[in-house]
Amino acid sequence: MEAQEFKYRELTEKIIGCAMKVHSYFGAGFPEIVYKKALMIELGKIGLKFEEEKEVKIFYESRFIRKRRLDLLVEGLVLLELKAIRQPDNGDINQLLNYLKVFGMEVGLFFNFGAKSLYFKRYINTPNKSVKSVNSA
Repeated sequence: MEAQEFKYRELTEKIIGCAMKVHSYFGAGFPEIVYKKALMIELGKIGLKFEEEKEVKIFYESRFIRKRRLDLLVEGLVLLELKAIRQPDNGDINQLLNYLKVFGMEVGLFFNFGAKSLYFKRYINTPNKSVKSVNSA
């Protein structure tokens, strides 16, 4: 799949640019909330709409299980999962992958602000409901 074919490519590039600006300013070492609030400022500056801590319900076989809060949902289209840890593990990334699948969302971005360099990865939930990683924004 070529970069120009990526769903919401322009939007994800803008989001990644905002995250890079935030990480460039703060570097590593702050709590996740600092990066989140700064990222929200940057998203707002470029006119992107977002929902913070959007509450969503989890169902199993049409039965309500519990509610979860999503870090950020940008333009109602791209789910952001934010961390500020030294090294993300599979559990951190699986959280985003599971959210994409369970909530029927197509595109997610995983950011870790806790390392010397900003770590980010784009994930897509394909029509057959398999979630895969894509290396480009």
